[in-house]
Amino acid sequence: MQENYITIEDFSKIDLRVGIVKEVKKIPGTRKLLKLIVDLGELGERQLVAGLGDVYSPEDLLGKRIVVVVNLKPKAFRGYLSQGMLLAAGCGKGEVPRILTVDGDVKPGSKVC
Repeated sequence: MQENYITIEDFSKIDLRVGIVKEVKKIPGTRKLLKLIVDLGELGERQLVAGLGDVYSPEDLLGKRIVVVVNLKPKAFRGYLSQGMLLAAGCGKGEVPRILTVDGDVKPGSKVC
């Protein structure tokens, strides 16, 4: 049984947007970290850092439409600033994470509802 519920007001604070991955590079000296540049339409481009380099190659991610949390406080990883977070599923112990993608030709920056 679920016990750590949030309210709809809590959930509405999260700003989820569609982004198109424009550039991906492995972060030197790391095994898993990738630096992504994501087009978020009117919000501009953002740099994201994701620990998925052991699952995805940079070529796998180019051009994908992904879901991004855009109002997350920026955080630095190994000297690279992450200005949001992409969403993935299968992040539990022993699972292989898979990036959540968007079906169809959705405009970058579109709100996820």
